[in-house]
Amino acid sequence: MRRLKVPSSRTYAGHCSATVHGVTGHAATDLHASIGHTQALLDDRAPARPLAPAPLPPHAAGAGTRRRIALISDHASPLAVTGSGDCADCVDCGGQNVYVAQLARELARAGHLVDVFTRRDAPGQRPVLDWLENVRVIHVPAGPPRYVPKEQMLPHVDAFSRHVTRFARRQPAPYDIVHANFFMSGMVAQHLKATLGLPFVITFHALGRVRRLAQGTADTFPIARMRIEAALMRAADRVIAECPQDRHDMERLYGAPLSRIAITPCGFSPDELWPVPMPEARARLGLDPERFVVLQLGRMVPRKGVDTVIQGVAMLRHRYGVDAQLIVVGGAPGGAGRPGDSVELARLRSVAADHGIGAHVRFTGQQPRALLRDWYSAANVFASTPWYEPFGITPVEAMACARPVVGAEVGGIKSTVNDGTTGFLIPSRDPAALADRLARLQRHPELARAMGEAGRRRACEHYTWRQVAIQLAAIYADVLDIARPAAPSIIFPS
Repeated sequence: MRRLKVPSSRTYAGHCSATVHGVTGHAATDLHASIGHTQALLDDRAPARPLAPAPLPPHAAGAGTRRRIALISDHASPLAVTGSGDCADCVDCGGQNVYVAQLARELARAGHLVDVFTRRDAPGQRPVLDWLENVRVIHVPAGPPRYVPKEQMLPHVDAFSRHVTRFARRQPAPYDIVHANFFMSGMVAQHLKATLGLPFVITFHALGRVRRLAQGTADTFPIARMRIEAALMRAADRVIAECPQDRHDMERLYGAPLSRIAITPCGFSPDELWPVPMPEARARLGLDPERFVVLQLGRMVPRKGVDTVIQGVAMLRHRYGVDAQLIVVGGAPGGAGRPGDSVELARLRSVAADHGIGAHVRFTGQQPRALLRDWYSAANVFASTPWYEPFGITPVEAMACARPVVGAEVGGIKSTVNDGTTGFLIPSRDPAALADRLARLQRHPELARAMGEAGRRRACEHYTWRQVAIQLAAIYADVLDIARPAAPSIIFPS
């Protein structure tokens, strides 16, 4: 696999800048580097709302060559991210939904034509929805038009594959490349390659063998998942790992050749997430302006380790005497109403009560993405302690909002969080270690501020969705150069 030349983030991330005592942009970064001391970092004043994303440089994201890209996301609709009426209630909304939505948006901004194929999960969904300029969402009739847990979707993959193939054949021009997301989407992509000759890349988002090691019998996916994943790693034209640990797991557990694996992380959107002044965010959310607030945000599933955060905050209160509140964002929409609680959310409420902090844990349920910058900015610290996390978008989002992160040293988190600089890494399932780091940040607010601003710079430098799209477009181009031109390219006039 030849080396890809990916433009530096400095060529496009000018809108992702911080204000440091009146110095902006990269001058501020240089100032931080030269001073090297926490007192030089930002105070709680937030930068102004960022401008719209800067135009792509001429060589970025395949600019100049418009490609037709099929994104397959069997169970994770991009519409769930927006709360669109064209998507069922987001019962299982997570990082893959965000990934597909943001990638489609950024590829379209670069001029590519993107179709996202996702399963129809509610009656009345439009078969084809013009979602954004250059982006369509195709609702695939495969299985009943209602929510189906992804663990039970394997029997519907054949119907999904046949529908996508028929749809592709009816298009006025063929797709250039297919990007599958999750192993069942990979099965669809493999079918497209066999029937239509389309090359495909795949992002697994989670690996069955690693999940089984982490969850044991709690993992209810069919055992065939591991065999299918191994076959897809051999069949795909390129496998996208989201972090070095992801690549290592593919090689160690599946025997995937490193030459076929490219690492491209997840990201955040600078025009969606930025630091908000803490008093302002707390006022909007009705939070106490003085309390020490810990935030946990994500899907309410056992492997996310939310119970560890609850136990850690209980220790912080009882052992260290800190008047701390834990905010848990995620779960079923309107999760604050107990009749709608999921089994996991009900269990977490019991954990909080059993540890004597039920009154100090606020479960908000799922929140609109437009409000997430307020939730991140209202917190003193963001905590994420999963058992297994292929990447972990929420720590990056917290860093984008200039908040220190205490995260489990697993998966992508140990790559995104710079231990001792942007936050702390701790063992998973270790509430005592979590309480210790939280207490340290509470005692030393200047350290927390320093870590938050270092995280903001790191997120802007390495983890924007535009950078992700640039890297993936370069991978697409490399695959097409090696394979074959799937269709005549449309060359824009200079």
